[in-house]
Amino acid sequence: MRICVILEGCYPYVTGGVSYWIHQYMKAMPQHEFVIWAIGANSSLKGQFKYTLPDNVVEVKEVFLEDALKKTGNHKKYKFSKEEIRTLRDLIDCDRPDWEMLFKMYADNNVDPLSFLMSKEFLDILTGICEDEYTYTAFSDFFHTIRSMFLPILYILHAEVPKADIFHSIATGYSGILARLGSYKYHVPYMITEHGIYTREREEEIIRAKWVMPAFKKFWVRFFYMLSAGAYENASMITSLYAGARRIQIDMGCDPGKCVYIGNGIHYERFGDIPQKKSNGFVDIGAILRIAPIKDVKTMIYAFAGAKERVENARLFIAGPEDDKEYAKECYDLVERLGVKDITFMGSIDVVERMKDFDFTVLSSISEGMPLSVLESFASGRPCVTTDVGNCKELINGVADDDDLGSAGLCVPPMDIPALANAFVIMCNHPEKRYKMGMAARERVRRYFMHEDMIRKYLEVYDEVFRKWQG
Repeated sequence: MRICVILEGCYPYVTGGVSYWIHQYMKAMPQHEFVIWAIGANSSLKGQFKYTLPDNVVEVKEVFLEDALKKTGNHKKYKFSKEEIRTLRDLIDCDRPDWEMLFKMYADNNVDPLSFLMSKEFLDILTGICEDEYTYTAFSDFFHTIRSMFLPILYILHAEVPKADIFHSIATGYSGILARLGSYKYHVPYMITEHGIYTREREEEIIRAKWVMPAFKKFWVRFFYMLSAGAYENASMITSLYAGARRIQIDMGCDPGKCVYIGNGIHYERFGDIPQKKSNGFVDIGAILRIAPIKDVKTMIYAFAGAKERVENARLFIAGPEDDKEYAKECYDLVERLGVKDITFMGSIDVVERMKDFDFTVLSSISEGMPLSVLESFASGRPCVTTDVGNCKELINGVADDDDLGSAGLCVPPMDIPALANAFVIMCNHPEKRYKMGMAARERVRRYFMHEDMIRKYLEVYDEVFRKWQG
């Protein structure tokens, strides 16, 4: 089988998290060929792969959203029908456009992405929306915002579509729309796997974003909800990592009959023999994550500073790539401003090699699905302090009716500095409790989160998708 996996903003340009997951996923299915359709921010990433691609990856297609904004006005004009204008109006209004009609226009008929965005019809639609919803906003700001919002989506519909037997998007958003486009082009099924809920994550980012004018934040949120609805609509199967995420997908309009959850799985044998840390007079806390706003490293720093006042021998090691250089600098500056000692930024590390140096780990994210870093910490016998996002609380307290293993750490509300600081203090001051939590954590992974079980379930999903499609 030839499987096209569609990835946005991660593999093969970024390490860790979803990127590591998909890399291991493809390696575990040598009987299948994979095509990678990668969506990146800008073309400076072209060919800059952080991974040696598995042998069964037979093709890589790259598309960069910023390239759309470089297009000039030398475009081919196109006479739009009334039905096409109606669909484009629905698109610009972030309603429910007829995606098949858009595919026919931009993929089949090769309509230039700028044709509509430089037309009188577009200006008329924009004027109407502006008069109805943005009366007190400068029209020039509205025009440039909407143009920069919709040009990339029309641009990717214009992209060359790789051939595959099934399209598998690892998110909704732009990648979900490309999966639907691939299905349209080759008359094959497509499916979606969400590690987090894409729209919720984009909404949180937009609320915090400095680059989005406050007047347009709601419009940007509507835009991403529209993309996700379009991706969900025709998918043959939609998978999530845990039952709570499946419920959210259904609440957002997914057909319950198409929604299943498949938990993450890790290679337990890589971590299961890691010994407990040798006593060195310190309690060493590991934070293995991308240094990015969604991981809320600043809350972790503030909380550690509070805990350090009560536990002098605590040390915090923050390990992972700096995905957001500006945010990373803000974190460094915060450490300096607080004057807190014993925080070390390690950069990317060999997790298996360095896990032996930690007493427990921490994850302070404001959004997660089922974080691999927590499962890896558990497999190594290290309990974890997490925020109550995704299914972290279930990972800490128990994931099944027959899970009688006990607590594997502590879970606190996101962005709650005092609660996180108190959790640090409790974990630091109770080594025996910490050890018992670590043993429960290790067994929980062994029972419920083995990589081979996860791969088996996805292979079963592929078979089911094809049976339904052919039926």
